[in-house]
Amino acid sequence: MLKRVFVAPDPGRVRLRFAARAVVGIGLAVVVSGLAGHSLVGAVTGGLAALLALFTVTDATVRGQAVTTALLPAVGLPVLAAAAELHDHPVARDLTFLAVIGAGVYARRWGPRGHSLGVFAFMTFFVAQFLHATSDRLPELYAAVLLSVATAAAVRFGLWCYERRLPPAPVPAPPAGTGLARVTTRQAVQATVGAAFALVVGQLVSGDRWYWAVGATWWVFVNTTSRGETLVRGFRRVLGTVIGIGLGLLVAVPLNGAGLPTAVLLTACVFGIFYTAAVSYTWMMLCVTVLAELLYGLLGVLTPHLLALRLAETGIGALGAALAVLFVLPVTTHITTDAWIQRALRCVHACTAEAAARLAGADADPAPRVAELEQLLARVRLSVAPLVHPLNPMLGRKRRARRVLTLLDDCAREIRGLVAVAADPEASHDARLAAACWRVEAAVEALTGGTHGDLPVTDHPPAEGPALAHLHGLERALADLATPLRTPPGSPLVGA
Repeated sequence: MLKRVFVAPDPGRVRLRFAARAVVGIGLAVVVSGLAGHSLVGAVTGGLAALLALFTVTDATVRGQAVTTALLPAVGLPVLAAAAELHDHPVARDLTFLAVIGAGVYARRWGPRGHSLGVFAFMTFFVAQFLHATSDRLPELYAAVLLSVATAAAVRFGLWCYERRLPPAPVPAPPAGTGLARVTTRQAVQATVGAAFALVVGQLVSGDRWYWAVGATWWVFVNTTSRGETLVRGFRRVLGTVIGIGLGLLVAVPLNGAGLPTAVLLTACVFGIFYTAAVSYTWMMLCVTVLAELLYGLLGVLTPHLLALRLAETGIGALGAALAVLFVLPVTTHITTDAWIQRALRCVHACTAEAAARLAGADADPAPRVAELEQLLARVRLSVAPLVHPLNPMLGRKRRARRVLTLLDDCAREIRGLVAVAADPEASHDARLAAACWRVEAAVEALTGGTHGDLPVTDHPPAEGPALAHLHGLERALADLATPLRTPPGSPLVGA
């Protein structure tokens, strides 16, 4: 697991820059809150608001990111007001919290912006519980949120806007549908039911820290679609929390809120959250857990008993999510895996067509398509993760799933090579390239259109030129994909 985090590819050092910018943005937000005379509670609120503004906004373009960031306070401040005003009215508070959760998940149907605003709304309510915010603190908390979001935006869009130099990488939306067939609708119902379970049981365990259980349920649902993905994410959340609590006992408890060392470790945790998020949810949760422990140390309430309580509440939240996805409008792994694989294959065809057009001299740029393909393959890996998990006892399904991932990675490698050749101004087009591109198109149509005829792939003589070599490699990978993909829904590959 350690090797996966620190040896994982980081093209263009995007993850490193993402994490470093977060440290700068959140650090400046906390400093601004301090200069504005805010209390420790206000500074913590501001720091968390800046973290969310830098972490959750994932629009494909810089302009889109700026619009979403500007909308965050419009969603967060009313939710913060409701949480503070209802602090002494537990029934109304709990019902409002569940309504925010349902609306926040349902908002994902509107893509990255809806997802970002939903997360910010939920976390604003959560932070109000974390800090026991009351209505008399609202002016300070409003100011802290506004100042911190503005500071984070200044860093992201002014001081360090590295996205301007990168092609936009669209975040793919989940499989569509209507009514209860729409994944986001089902997830909204599941998350609300799971959170209700976590809320009730969490309050039976602790009347003060029950919101940890609700938070665990919420975050298990973030960036997942099927029940398999959600169950794996719940397991990883608990595992990361357990390891984080162990580190907390060794580090955070002895520090007991000491200023300078706590600030250094908080910085390391922020960096870790952003750097590991894309490659390991377990490591990200480890960093989140240690960060929460350090914040409780600053607030003067960190004890071993509190850490044990956090573990219990996290387990309750993960259980609530598991029960919801298993028994409430379940979304099978087959539905999501099939949808993501078909979208990835269609993107392979689009990349090939644009690269061929570029080779023919047309004004085409396949680079954004390659970025989109990388995003889609990441979603395929997430969807297939339950089938390749070490605890999955179904070895046949595991082998087939790994085979599909390997062949899709082969497709991506050949596409990247083809695009690199197309970018060479000396490269040229000939009839063999056109024929190979046609065969790729036919192969993708056969794999995504439900036909079961032989894929149009033939034996080739040694390729003359790198473009043909990449196209022939792509043809072979697509032909090999036919065997694991052409199986009924209950097959070892896509059944769940």
